[in-house]
Amino acid sequence: MSNPVPHSAGPQWLSTEQRRAWLALLSTLATLPREFDAPLQRAAQLTLFDYNVLAMLSEQSDGRLPMSELASRTAASLSRLSHVVRKLEGRGLLSRSAHPADGRVTTAELSVFGRQLVEQLAPEHVEQVQRLIFQRLDATEVEQLDQILRKLLSGIDQNQWIFRAD
Repeated sequence: MSNPVPHSAGPQWLSTEQRRAWLALLSTLATLPREFDAPLQRAAQLTLFDYNVLAMLSEQSDGRLPMSELASRTAASLSRLSHVVRKLEGRGLLSRSAHPADGRVTTAELSVFGRQLVEQLAPEHVEQVQRLIFQRLDATEVEQLDQILRKLLSGIDQNQWIFRAD
């Protein structure tokens, strides 16, 4: 009977395949936000994060969400969200007010102008998502991408997820 090889005290270095995948993931995480920011900046002086805040509100029939829920849906800290909401509020894209049922809760509400802007920007944004991501993948790869990303996210606090787990 052979003795098992003792685990070294040092880090478990990445294999060649893992390193290649890790660097591809890092490149994707660094590059895609710039690719999505650029047309939004040109069209409306918005970042992808700004747009996402507006989009999350636009998905609500009344255009409202408590700030804590909006932070969760945009994977942002309340501090970061408050800063961005203040900026968007200054542009007349949304407003903040006390929640009608609980005055301790602050609610963000999309303005008519904010909704119009999201509706104006959405077609180009969705086309860009299609072009940069989904047109490069077949249906099986889209399913695999979804499964891989959800598996990676399963090790992260679900309160930080932008999407709602099924």
